[in-house]
Amino acid sequence: MKNDPAARSRLEVLLTYAGVKALFWHRRAAFLYRIGLKLFARMLAEWTRRRTGIEIHPAAKIAAGVFIDHGAGVVIGETAEVETGVVIYQGATLGGTGKERGKRHPTVRKNAVISCGAKVLGGFEVGEGAKIGAGAVVLEAVPPYATVVGIPARVVKIANPTEKRE
Repeated sequence: MKNDPAARSRLEVLLTYAGVKALFWHRRAAFLYRIGLKLFARMLAEWTRRRTGIEIHPAAKIAAGVFIDHGAGVVIGETAEVETGVVIYQGATLGGTGKERGKRHPTVRKNAVISCGAKVLGGFEVGEGAKIGAGAVVLEAVPPYATVVGIPARVVKIANPTEKRE
């Protein structure tokens, strides 16, 4: 409700928001993955992708309070970590750059915004309160409270974290 001014009621959000449904089912798939039922976890994640258009690997770590708005085409990879308060818009990808092993997907710190169509690729951090512009391709770490845009993404602004943010 806090992140979408178009939301009229909690019931509407629960029944009609694909991002809410995807995160609900992701939590169940993540549980199955953690207890070793990886095939069933992947099957549930695939079922969820087909129903919502949002693909989240069951091993991805997603905190409570994450909001996926207009989620069609969102992809969140296996080693991605997303902290509370993060907003992710349609078509965004938190992905890897190849077949490397280990931490290969980004960590998105709290209250960051990943805009429409942004591609955040690699095992680095997106700092707290950062904003990734629409269509940006991010290939390296983003400082806290920075705004990045472009292909490849570059910092265009770093906000003062003590100022009131919109």
